[in-house]
Amino acid sequence: MKTLFEKISAREIPAHIVYEDDLVLAIRDIHPQAPVHVLIFPKRPVARIGEATPADQALLGHLLLKAAEVARQLELTSGYRLVINNGADGGETVPHLHCHILGGRPLGWPPG
Repeated sequence: MKTLFEKISAREIPAHIVYEDDLVLAIRDIHPQAPVHVLIFPKRPVARIGEATPADQALLGHLLLKAAEVARQLELTSGYRLVINNGADGGETVPHLHCHILGGRPLGWPPG
């Protein structure tokens, strides 16, 4: 069965796309937790960061570099946060690795 993000990549489910290349897709979150809340994920499914393998190294590096590029495009010049949830207790709700790009306001610490 396809994950939600695979369906979005296949254009089976609509989404507000802010960036796309051959490896990753970035979309606006439908339940934003900050003024800017974008999800960036690999098109090739990796269930979660805790299940990534050395074979995923280049894809993971690409994902993080593109997350920074998207943050620049979104003009998050005063700062932003990248969040990757892993497992139910980590807040993961979709079993497809994705990174949250959050910004547009001061973000407190600790999160959650």
